[in-house]
Amino acid sequence: MNFGNLFRAFDALVALGGAVSKLRGRDAPPPADEPTGLTYIPPAAGLAGQLEARLTNVVVAALKEAFDRDHERLELERAQLDEQRRRAEEAMRLELRRQAADREVGRLRLLAGTALVGWIASVVTLIARLDTASTISRAVIGVGWLLLLGALAAAFSAQARVGTYVPERDGAIDADRTGAAALWLLIAGLALSAVSLLF
Repeated sequence: MNFGNLFRAFDALVALGGAVSKLRGRDAPPPADEPTGLTYIPPAAGLAGQLEARLTNVVVAALKEAFDRDHERLELERAQLDEQRRRAEEAMRLELRRQAADREVGRLRLLAGTALVGWIASVVTLIARLDTASTISRAVIGVGWLLLLGALAAAFSAQARVGTYVPERDGAIDADRTGAAALWLLIAGLALSAVSLLF
């Protein structure tokens, strides 16, 4: 038996196997049903090259999916933060308007209380001076009473108007002209009550 012929036959078989694997491992176009968005990497020669190419495609697809998920999560978190900020700004705006309405009601209550105290004081003063008060003094103090009672009524009317204010609606928070009228009626009534003491 000649070992030289045996080695030459073995070499021929190895060369034939290499040629067949090279023919099978040539660059082929990607299959038609390959999912879009994945990077196609042509397989290298041999079984190890094909396995490596498939694993690479799977890893690329997984990374792309993870990045897409992270992007969607970040967009959702950004939208939630924007909505929370908008709600906080709206709540702050409504709270400021409610506080403004409370301040206006407090001012009108002070005007009403002052008008009532001024009217009671002028009544007590007239009763104390009833014998000595002149007709002019009684007429002036009577007009002062009317002005003080008008101030009291205007303050209550303006307070009722501000009390019906709804913070969710836009619009100015004021007592309209009635609140301003209450202030001027109060000042005029107190002034006339003081002037009546001079007669």
